[in-house]
Amino acid sequence: MIEITNLSKGFGSVKALDSMTCTIPDGCIFGMVGANGAGKSTLLRLISGIYLPDEGSVKINGEEVYDNPKAKENLVFSSDLMRLVSNGATLKRMAQFYASVYKNFSFEKFEHLAGIFNLKPSLKVRAMSKGMTKQSQTILSLACNTDIILFDETFDGLDPIARNVAKKLLYREVCDNGTTIIVTSHSLRELEDTCDQLAMVYKGKIVLQSDVSDLKTKLFKVQLAFDQEHSREDFTAAGLELLSFTKAGKVVTLILKGDRDDAEAKLNAMKPVLMEVLPLSLEEVFTYEMNVMGYKFDEID
Repeated sequence: MIEITNLSKGFGSVKALDSMTCTIPDGCIFGMVGANGAGKSTLLRLISGIYLPDEGSVKINGEEVYDNPKAKENLVFSSDLMRLVSNGATLKRMAQFYASVYKNFSFEKFEHLAGIFNLKPSLKVRAMSKGMTKQSQTILSLACNTDIILFDETFDGLDPIARNVAKKLLYREVCDNGTTIIVTSHSLRELEDTCDQLAMVYKGKIVLQSDVSDLKTKLFKVQLAFDQEHSREDFTAAGLELLSFTKAGKVVTLILKGDRDDAEAKLNAMKPVLMEVLPLSLEEVFTYEMNVMGYKFDEID
């Protein structure tokens, strides 16, 4: 388990993280979404022990990470830029470098994953496209066989096919080995079908964190038609938790939060002529949740 408590980090006059607190459970894919500069990369560097916090702490299984080689050997950080061993480094040479650091590195797994992405180990890193570099980082990180893998913008630059392959490999890693994977992105749509948990990072804070399944089941849209007009107050008086209300004549569209069966029963008691419950995309869910909290989603995503 990763425990982040009152974590702050600044660079000169810029405060990248501001008293951030959250807990990341074992064996899940944890997504962090936020605009560029929100603090995502800084947080990954603090979790991996590259940066020393100004305040607060990062603990993995109860141990501080910074200046702790034992804790660091159980995690690997795939940054947004690949660091080269030398200008002429090949993918295989990079694998040898990773193997010198991580005792559980598997060359068999490395070669298998390189084959899946159709990358030759003899390929020089400087000759790689951005997408190939991202694929190589994924391959090398997974081959380390650590308990925790941190991916910074790992899907950025991948074509749709390679992105789907990468996502499947992350799923398999979690399912087969119980690995904890943290993935950052500036795009919520990129993480929607990938993560077990999602967190919104805004100005150095986590302003919303939830299981994806909870987000999708507790918020929903309902369209109704009535013989007579209804106001917003009619629905709140019925005990519904209303996040949005729009009306066009006798047709009403609601965004509701809570138990779906209970909400449907209360709405049916109002005798609508027509009622349809519609799913919300994860982006819509975040938009309404952030609006309730007083944030404008379009300023964050």
